[in-house]
Amino acid sequence: MWKKIQERILPFIIALSALSVSASAAFYSVSGLSKLFAGASLEVIIMASSLEVAKLVIASLLYQYRKTIPTVLKYYLTTAAVVLVLITSMGIYGFLSAAYQETATKAGNITAQVELLETKRDNFEEQLTGYSQEKESLNQSISDLRAGLAGNKVQYKDRETGQIITTTSSSNRKAFERQLDQALERQDVLNEKIDGLRQSIFDLETEIVEVETGSDLAGELGPLKYLSGLTGVSMDKIINVLLLVIIFVFDPLAIALVIAANYAFDRL
Repeated sequence: MWKKIQERILPFIIALSALSVSASAAFYSVSGLSKLFAGASLEVIIMASSLEVAKLVIASLLYQYRKTIPTVLKYYLTTAAVVLVLITSMGIYGFLSAAYQETATKAGNITAQVELLETKRDNFEEQLTGYSQEKESLNQSISDLRAGLAGNKVQYKDRETGQIITTTSSSNRKAFERQLDQALERQDVLNEKIDGLRQSIFDLETEIVEVETGSDLAGELGPLKYLSGLTGVSMDKIINVLLLVIIFVFDPLAIALVIAANYAFDRL
């Protein structure tokens, strides 16, 4: 009794595996085809579902009646099964590529947003560089004016005594003081602008970091970006190869498991 149960376990496991893989392939295929023909999605779902069931029935039929079925019907059903595999694969490819495209679109939006923020930051940095250079030049001018104001001395010879008299020139002093006041006012304006630009640059860099790290896309696309950087191939080409590998394995595996389940039950 126990031996018979053990003998039946593997066929049922194979059948269950075939059912799960076939159901998954059918779901992805029907969903993908309904997206490809969105104008008649309900009709496409009904049609694709019936074709998926027919494909599995054809695989079982060809195995069970491979020796007695008419040759013409055998070739037709085989051709139909191959065509249905291609249709299913196309549906799976459409489903998976649409899912990737949605993620890639979000990533593109984030990239565009980051590029815009980086452009604003670069503009602020250019303005900051110009104001910083002007400030350095202005600081040198202020130093020269202060030195000129401190050294503002005029010497002349007294006619009566013949002595050399040293004094300051009021006109030069006023000119130096006026220029110095203007330079100091400009220095205050530059300091205010420089502080504002530095704060704006800091805010933009913080926003860039938040945009780049505030999404789950980094974890979703991380492996693809790593492979793209490692191989030098674009992420779109990598995902296309991955999708082709999946669809070439998915549906043929479902049919192979259906045939294997039939074979396992025959052995009982």
